[in-house]
Amino acid sequence: MWNLKERLRRGESVVGTMVITLENPEIAKILKVSGFDFFIVDAEHGNMDYGAVAGLLTVARETGITPMVRIPEVRREVVLKYMEMGARGILLPNAESEEQAKALVEYSKYYPLGNRGVSLFRPHTGFEKVENAVEYMRERNEENILMLQIESPRGVQNVERMLDVEGIDAAFIGPNDLSQSMGIMGQTSHPDFIAAVDRVIAAARERKKFSGVHMMSSDALLPWMKKGMTLNLWSNEVLLMMDGAREGLARLRRKEA
Repeated sequence: MWNLKERLRRGESVVGTMVITLENPEIAKILKVSGFDFFIVDAEHGNMDYGAVAGLLTVARETGITPMVRIPEVRREVVLKYMEMGARGILLPNAESEEQAKALVEYSKYYPLGNRGVSLFRPHTGFEKVENAVEYMRERNEENILMLQIESPRGVQNVERMLDVEGIDAAFIGPNDLSQSMGIMGQTSHPDFIAAVDRVIAAARERKKFSGVHMMSSDALLPWMKKGMTLNLWSNEVLLMMDGAREGLARLRRKEA
């Protein structure tokens, strides 16, 4: 259940959603029961503080859905705090350089891959005694997922070098920012956008790593899944709720008329 990376290595396709607003920790359980494989808390654009995110990650750990966090920047304090809370993956937005990728590995992976601070009586261990610290750290290094969000032409240009960094697991497309920075905002069917994403998919595949994209509709996501993207996000918790409400209300009002 926890080892999402092993499922990806077996060739499975996993689907998550973004949590952008709702702070109630029970949203983690709701997403699990709904069938999502993972979720990513948006700490880049979102307004959730460390305490709110900690609650979400705690319930996720207890219910068996994989929680990740999109951080605002690659900084030691930020990465370490979310990992210590129990995040099982980090998404770095606007990744553009090999240096950023190396910093993410350094702050989130234990020795010998990185230099993550060692504190083993924390939420990420469930406050249980770790009998074999070396083995525990090796397992976390192996299981936790590091994702680079490609959102600019420079990110596309450097994607191969970034994915060559040991410890980086996936390249992830942010379609709004990528299309905006290419001067074709929202035009995800534009040939230049498709070519950019195809390059990212190929770079990941050649290195036996993963790729994914965040799309608001299932119809928009399906073509990219068919192209081989296996680590994907569909919508967010607010939009899913609003779409369901709108659809139901529209049916009710048609019947009433």
